[in-house]
Amino acid sequence: MTQVDELLEFLGEAITPFHAVSAMAGRLLAAGFSEVERFDTAEMKPGFGYFMTRQGSSLIAVRAGQSPVEAGLRLVGAHTDSPNLSVKPNPVKGRDGCVQLGVDVYGGALLNPWFDRDLAVAGRVTVLTAQDQLESVLFDSGRAVAVIPSLAIHLDREANKQRSINPQKDVVPLVMVGEPQGFDFKVWLAEMLMEKDPQWQGARVMDYELSLYDTQAPGLVGMDNAFVTSARLDNLLSCHAGLSALIEADDADWSMFVATDHEEVGSASTVGAQGPMLMDALTALAPDPVMNQSLRTCSWMLSVDNAHAVHPNYSDKHDEQHNPKLGGGPVIKINRNQRYATDSEGAARLRLLAERAGVSVQAFVMRADLACGSTIGPITATETGIPTTDLGLPTLAMHSIRELACAADIPQLNALLQAFYRRAV
Repeated sequence: MTQVDELLEFLGEAITPFHAVSAMAGRLLAAGFSEVERFDTAEMKPGFGYFMTRQGSSLIAVRAGQSPVEAGLRLVGAHTDSPNLSVKPNPVKGRDGCVQLGVDVYGGALLNPWFDRDLAVAGRVTVLTAQDQLESVLFDSGRAVAVIPSLAIHLDREANKQRSINPQKDVVPLVMVGEPQGFDFKVWLAEMLMEKDPQWQGARVMDYELSLYDTQAPGLVGMDNAFVTSARLDNLLSCHAGLSALIEADDADWSMFVATDHEEVGSASTVGAQGPMLMDALTALAPDPVMNQSLRTCSWMLSVDNAHAVHPNYSDKHDEQHNPKLGGGPVIKINRNQRYATDSEGAARLRLLAERAGVSVQAFVMRADLACGSTIGPITATETGIPTTDLGLPTLAMHSIRELACAADIPQLNALLQAFYRRAV
């Protein structure tokens, strides 16, 4: 199976952050990593791998090295969440003979592409079991259960010229024909759980974190299959690349992969990049304050998150000297206002690393008259003091329900991250 095939398979499994962490944990276990509650260097053997998860949506994995841990780690960071439509706590509504579900917009979603798609619902459900115990379980409807129909052009003649979307009233999905008074969403969830697994017989749904997702499978597009198209490329592409490189670089010294949740909404949570998860892990590896400071000072982190490829229909949206192309290799992301964490020394090291790995790299700077997005890079650098460099693969349609990257770039990123873990620089 090629790296592109492996990525497509992962994307098909990782339909929510909870499913992404479950899929990554499964791959780590299959590669011989051990799941632990916390890291403890006294229990770690050089060359072996260990990982822990937090709240089902974030994960940290470590490969123990031969050197003293205070000599520094190589870290790759990514995030598990993507913009989506999330189901509200009291979602059932409707009118004019249709039952609908109320949704919130999570993150900076591009809303237009959500219309006229076959939508399933997935996430985490917490139930009270027949044995009177609270348990959380992954949920996936497994089939399309919702759709957001467009308004016909005959009723909106200006739709192709100008159209604004009201997220409260325009993107409310239809799920049934009928009256909303006759439908209990939590009862439906309980029935679906029991249908998929009899162990949930008699369980009562207490709450949930659910979102809609497009049922169209990830795939290859183009006359030469040049393009990878899928939901959630931002940033599950980077999660898969970082995870795969850590697994494959089995001869590397102390190395870490960090996949945190909630980047799309600012990272301020217990399992976001601004939360304590990473610092707790670093403190567990080096409890002594002097050792811990040495560990962080001597480490280097790559914040890996998708970059804006130049769009051939909108090339004027890029600075003409900084317009990363699909197929041109990973992109070093630079912003002097610290929306990205890259500095000149980090960029130079990354360029040398790419050179030694035989990988081409590009550079991206946002146009001076456009606002720049951000990543976990500046947040992680601020919270830990670890020198951090931002990079990512060039992508089109970022934050759409279906994004696009170049298949040829996938092995290039993997090779670069393996060289990074193996300390080629």
